[in-house]
Amino acid sequence: MQKIISYPFSILFYLFFSLWLVIFHPIQWVCYNVFGYNAHRWSVAILNWFLVRTTHLLGTTYSIKGMKNVPNNVPVIIVSNHQSLYDIPPYIWFLRKLHPKFISKKELGKGIPSVSYNLKYGGSALIDRKDPKQALPEIKKVAEYINKNNYSVVIFPEGTRSKTGKPKEFATNGLKMLYKFAPDAYFLPVTINNSWKMTRFGQFPLGLGNRLEFIIHSPLKISDYSFEEIFEKTEKVITQNIK
Repeated sequence: MQKIISYPFSILFYLFFSLWLVIFHPIQWVCYNVFGYNAHRWSVAILNWFLVRTTHLLGTTYSIKGMKNVPNNVPVIIVSNHQSLYDIPPYIWFLRKLHPKFISKKELGKGIPSVSYNLKYGGSALIDRKDPKQALPEIKKVAEYINKNNYSVVIFPEGTRSKTGKPKEFATNGLKMLYKFAPDAYFLPVTINNSWKMTRFGQFPLGLGNRLEFIIHSPLKISDYSFEEIFEKTEKVITQNIK
């Protein structure tokens, strides 16, 4: 029954979602090319406010727990499980003070209004997951960038989205590069719950009435741990809190 009811709501959602992407693409261009980094960053944040609010058309609500754990004025490596594309706008909006960048597959760097522009010019890393010789230098570059500027980068070490909410095994390569080349940073583990339910029927229609939960755990200072220790602690706290 929910699937049938969802069809008109999903159509309305996609109309507005696409509209915001199209509207904000030239706004981003002007902000970046005329006014610089901070104007562009705020245009992206405001876009994602609209995207988050648009999910309310589907009855989606959000619970952000542990905001007190977010470090200030230090580089941050946000490590998270990944359940759907709808994980992304809440990170950009609710953690906007951290200037979040992303490690994303290179295919997203072209052809998508607003999204591709931000990934290409906003400081994120676009990687070929099948080519370590291309991917690892890109991750190194973003690690050095956030370390220098006290920004953050979001990484999903599962490598791909979990369609059922069940976590996949975390890969080490990307995290190891960030650990090595952002030595002043903190790992910030975050658990996402229920985002997969947005796409329980696929990309269309979408799930209705879901409460997306983001649990921000205590930060771990890189300099206090070996890579093996911080990796184990991070993966454990994230996966143990998946419901």
